[in-house]
Amino acid sequence: MSETDRPEIVFMKGEKVILRPLDDRDLLYWQKWINDQEIARNTLQFRPMTEHDEREWYEKYRKDPNAFMFSVVTHDGKLIGNIGLFGVNWRDRVANTGTLIGEKEYQGKGYGSDAKMLLLHYAFHTLNLRKICSSALAFNEASLRYNIKCGYHEEGRRKDQYFRDGRYWDEILIAVFREDWEPLWEKYQAGTF
Repeated sequence: MSETDRPEIVFMKGEKVILRPLDDRDLLYWQKWINDQEIARNTLQFRPMTEHDEREWYEKYRKDPNAFMFSVVTHDGKLIGNIGLFGVNWRDRVANTGTLIGEKEYQGKGYGSDAKMLLLHYAFHTLNLRKICSSALAFNEASLRYNIKCGYHEEGRRKDQYFRDGRYWDEILIAVFREDWEPLWEKYQAGTF
């Protein structure tokens, strides 16, 4: 079977996106996205990433029993980003999440929200987690907006935590509890999200 004949794996399918397991076929896309300074500015990444660096990242999370990482793919098969849970604490039933929609033409159009709702469904309904945490730099209004849409609330701030664009920025700590998210999932399923 050739590379182009490989079937697309579908782990979860939403209104706009499919979540599938990470695949080493995606490494060059991740490298392209994280080296784009416009995208990297919103992440904690600050140094150039080689293909080798991306492979190490991929292998680290692929082997980690406390991480669940997915590629975000459109219904027509275009890879547009990645999303995942990491640092899962099974005793306390909490985890952290991160999302990167790297293809710019898909940013701000609901693809990230769709992927996040699928990931939260997996976290709450399959893994039986109760709380999912994340953070965003204070200037990253798009990230804060889509996370709030998915049920997250601000829990705190780390003042002047990260240096970007010649100044220090707060890191805004956010989280969503399962019981706060459930009504949003009902709206999502009804097509009114």
